[in-house]
Amino acid sequence: MTDGVRRLNDLPDDEARATLRACCASSRWVERMLSQRPFKDRDEVFAAAERVWWTLAPDDWLEAFRGHPRIGERAEGQAAAEQAGAGAAREDVKAALAVANRDYEARFGYIYIVCASGKSGEDLLARCRARLGHAPAEELKVAAGEQLAITRLRLEKVLTL
Repeated sequence: MTDGVRRLNDLPDDEARATLRACCASSRWVERMLSQRPFKDRDEVFAAAERVWWTLAPDDWLEAFRGHPRIGERAEGQAAAEQAGAGAAREDVKAALAVANRDYEARFGYIYIVCASGKSGEDLLARCRARLGHAPAEELKVAAGEQLAITRLRLEKVLTL
């Protein structure tokens, strides 16, 4: 067991809840992850995170999505680091991304959710525009997969602190 896994296992429930909530804003996901403790290793943490995520209802996914700022808007903390590519984009790309975000929300009813780490503003814009062509049910699953990728990245940070 790594020190990060041991720390997560040993946290009091309230602190563990806050730590997990910073990884994923779905209350149900957080509570189910708490119930999985203690974890034996990192692989078990990641497997539980994925298993729990895919058993949740769409409303739980939407709750998690609401925990994110819009791509390209002013973000703070870990979201700012994850969206650095959007923040560094040219002004015309930022403006187009704002329009694409509005179009996405109008079409699907929730924010454009994407694992933005390591992606340029241009790439994020192209992905958003491409996803606008998805059927709503298909896009919800794509967005849920993106949320899971974000959650995993954030869990990795928690486990390496």
